[in-house]
Amino acid sequence: MSENEPWPSGQSALTWHRVRPTLTRASGLRAIDYSKQFVFTNIAGAPTMNKEDKIPTVDVPAATFADPSTTAPCGHERPLDFGFIPIPTWNRYDPSQPHRFSLLLNMIFGISCTFSVANLYYCQPLLIQFAKSFNVSDGRVARIPTLLQAGYVAGLLLLTPMGDLIRRRPLILASVFVSASLTIGLAVTSSVVAFEALSFLVGFCTIASPILIPLAADLAPPERRASAMSIVFSGYLLGIVIARVIAGIIAEFASWRIVYYTAIGVQYALCIALYLMVPDYPPKSKDMTYFGILWSMAKLAVTEPRLIQTYLIFLASDACYIDFWVTLTFILGQSPYHYSTLVIGLFGLIGLFGVSMAPFTGRFIDGLVPWHSALLGTLLMTIFWVVQTAAAGVSMAAIVVVCLGLDYAITMQQLSLMASVLSIDEAARSRMNSIMILSNFIGQLIGVPTSTKVYAEHGWRAAAGYGLGCMGLQLFFLLPRGPHCKRYTWFGYEGGLDYRRHPRPAEAGENHEISEIRTVAA
Repeated sequence: MSENEPWPSGQSALTWHRVRPTLTRASGLRAIDYSKQFVFTNIAGAPTMNKEDKIPTVDVPAATFADPSTTAPCGHERPLDFGFIPIPTWNRYDPSQPHRFSLLLNMIFGISCTFSVANLYYCQPLLIQFAKSFNVSDGRVARIPTLLQAGYVAGLLLLTPMGDLIRRRPLILASVFVSASLTIGLAVTSSVVAFEALSFLVGFCTIASPILIPLAADLAPPERRASAMSIVFSGYLLGIVIARVIAGIIAEFASWRIVYYTAIGVQYALCIALYLMVPDYPPKSKDMTYFGILWSMAKLAVTEPRLIQTYLIFLASDACYIDFWVTLTFILGQSPYHYSTLVIGLFGLIGLFGVSMAPFTGRFIDGLVPWHSALLGTLLMTIFWVVQTAAAGVSMAAIVVVCLGLDYAITMQQLSLMASVLSIDEAARSRMNSIMILSNFIGQLIGVPTSTKVYAEHGWRAAAGYGLGCMGLQLFFLLPRGPHCKRYTWFGYEGGLDYRRHPRPAEAGENHEISEIRTVAA
C-alpha cells in the first residue's frame, strides 16, 4: 500500500505509521513494527470510508529512533538468553532508560572477578597433595599451573574478543557456568591426565574477568569510570591472593578435593547472581565477523600508539612485580630471617592493603588526566624499588614498607593506563583489554625465570637492581608521549601538561535515526 492509496471502502478510518525500526520512548511513543511495513490502528468511532475517498495526511513532529538490534521487540516476544532462558525484566536493554550502574552491581562485578580468576590459582598450594593423590612425581604435577595459564591465554586470544562481537551477558553466564561444570571433573577425577586436560579447559573458559572490566567501563558514567573499574580490577587482584589462602587453609585440614567442591558451589552461586544482576547490553560490532574481530585485534596491537605504550609498560611493570614476590620467598627463607613457609605465605596478605585501597585510588584517578596518575604510580613504584634495593636483605621494616606500597602503586599505574586505553574506542574495549591482560601474563613469564636466575647467580641486591631497571624502562615508555596527544600521535606533548580532567561537552544528538510518522484520519 502506498502513502496516498485509499483504504478499502466499508472499513473504519485508520491511523497508520510507517516506522523505521524501534521507535524509542524519547518521543513519547513506542515502536510498533520491526519491518518497513504499515501498521494500522482503528480509530474508535471514526466514520466509514469509500474506496474512492482520498485519505488526508497530517504531519507530526519527527521522532527519534534507536538501533533495531538493541531494542526488545514489542508484542508478546521476550528477550532470551541462549534462545530459551528469559532475561529478567529489570535487566532488559532499553536505550531510552539506560541501566544505572549501582554500587551493588559494581560489587557483584568485583566479586565475580575474584572467584573467576581464583580458578587459575587454587592449584598452586596443592601440588604436593596432587602428587601423592595421583601417585606421580612433583615434576609432573608442576605442569598443572602452566596448563591453566596456557588455557587462560588461549581464552584471552580466542574468546574474550567476542565481547565486541556478541551480547556480553550470555557470554559471561556461559563462561561461569561451563567453568563450574568443568570443575566438577577436577574434583572427582582420579586420573592425572584427565586433571591436566580439564585444567587447560577451565583456564580456557575463565574469561569472565576480562569481559566484566570493559563492561564496567561501558556501563559507568564517564566521571566515575576509573572508580567503577577500580572495584572490578581490585576483585581481579584479590582473586589471585585469596585463591592461594583458601586452598591452603582447606587443604591443611581436609582433602584437596574439598577445595574444588567449594569452588563449584561458589561459581554456581555466582552464575545465579550474575543472571539476576548483569544487564543485557547490545553487541557493539554487528557488522564484523569472528575472524574480522581477531584480525582487528592484531591490527590494534600495532597501530594504536596509546595501546602500544600501555602494553609495553605493562610488560615491564609485571616483570618487576613478579620479580619482587619470587625473590621475596628466597630472601625471607634465608639468613638473616629464616622464616617458615607459612610465615612467608602470610606476607602475601600484606599486599591486600593495595587491593583494598583500589576504590579510593579510582576516585583519585577520576579527577586527573590518566597519564599524570600513571606517572605518579610509576614514580612511587620506583621509590619502593629503591628501598628494596637498599635494605631488603637487612631490614624487615623495609620489606613490609615495600609490600604495602608496591601493590598500591602498581594498582594506581595500571588502573590509570587501563582507563586511558579503554576510552579510545568504545566498540573495541574487549579487544584492547585482552591485549593489555595478555601483556601482563607475558611480563610475568619473562620476569619469573629472569629474576630467579639473577638472584641465584648474583644475590638479592642484584635481583632488586633488575626490578629497578624495569622501572627505568617503564619511564622510558611513558615519558615520550604526553598526556594530551591525539589518538594517532606517537611522540610529543601537544596540548600541554594540564593535569586536571575536563569533562567533554555532550555531543549533539546520539546518532539516532530520524523517521517521519504521519497520522491518517477520515
